[in-house]
Amino acid sequence: MANHKSSEKRIRQEQKRKVHNKYFSRTTRNAVKKLRDTTEKEAADELMPKVTSMLDKLAKKKIIHPNKAANIKSKLARQAKDIAVK
Repeated sequence: MANHKSSEKRIRQEQKRKVHNKYFSRTTRNAVKKLRDTTEKEAADELMPKVTSMLDKLAKKKIIHPNKAANIKSKLARQAKDIAVK
């Protein structure tokens, strides 16, 4: 249990931040899944910049590692390009 006022405040802040970060990471994961499930070129082209932006924001806020964001973006870009070929 926390013994200092500052540590109690820190615990409250961390809980609040955890809920906030969880919402944004869940929203981004759903957007990534939606992009992966698309089979139309137009839909993929429309979703790609939005998902890329979301991933960049998560990496910037250190919710996910920057390399993970880069890996996901790379795989999504490759998949979107393959949709165009089919």
